[in-house]
Amino acid sequence: MKIGVFATFMSPQATPQMIRDFGRRAEGMGIESIWMGEHVALFDKNTYGYPGSKDGRIPVPDGGGMLDVVATFGFLAAATTKMRLGTGVALVPQRNPIYTAKEMCTLDWLTDGRIDFGIGVGWNKEEVEACGYRWEDRGQRCDEFLEVMRRLWTEPVVDFAGKWVKFETMRLDPKPIQKPHVPIIVGGYADAAFRRAVKFGAGWYGFNLDPERTKGMLAKLDEAFARAGRKRDRKFEIIITPPMGASADSLKAYADLGVDRLVVMLGSQRPEKVDPRLAEIEQLVKKAA
Repeated sequence: MKIGVFATFMSPQATPQMIRDFGRRAEGMGIESIWMGEHVALFDKNTYGYPGSKDGRIPVPDGGGMLDVVATFGFLAAATTKMRLGTGVALVPQRNPIYTAKEMCTLDWLTDGRIDFGIGVGWNKEEVEACGYRWEDRGQRCDEFLEVMRRLWTEPVVDFAGKWVKFETMRLDPKPIQKPHVPIIVGGYADAAFRRAVKFGAGWYGFNLDPERTKGMLAKLDEAFARAGRKRDRKFEIIITPPMGASADSLKAYADLGVDRLVVMLGSQRPEKVDPRLAEIEQLVKKAA
């Protein structure tokens, strides 16, 4: 089983030197991938709380913020040679699909095929609306945007006439290094997310799941495959971020469920916290090898 790390970099701790050193060190100890979450802006008041914390707020340092995924991955790509870089997750319904397709295939080109495009519909209503879109139809919009991107990545010339996107005879190059295109890894726990994973995904990503919850979610995923008249095969990747306190002893439980990659949380990016946490992750890497 592969071991990655979830490390959404945040200012002021995530300086250029810190990110460069972290990437090289992580790659050197055998960590297979780095995954970053995405938010372009945060709000003092939200309709819905962040599902990844008890108080509903993203743990951002005072006066700091989350770095942009695309720019940070470009920086990390230059500091590493083999580590994969994954979005966990890119908020597709609030993005411009043509710009996103260009960004991801450019990253794939510059990294020689080291990009995983983890996607989701998001939880932050205010952020979606601030980016110029409606909250209520974000799922349908996500599907259309994914179709646009998939076609731009694989077809030399594309005509498209959808509800949100319309164009004729468009060319987008360079094409991704990975074939048929950058892997789309679908995140989310709703029925629509599992359906989306079956339709578009090279894999599914579950966040903050212990083995028991993982088992339940994989059952729902398999039900979605069955409804589509298909069966999940081994090429379809299962990626899980376990709870922060997960121990090395839990590796076998995830492996027995067929999990392909564990993306463990780095947690705090304060220097005095990073070193001991990386030592813990290194032990997971050795045990999973």
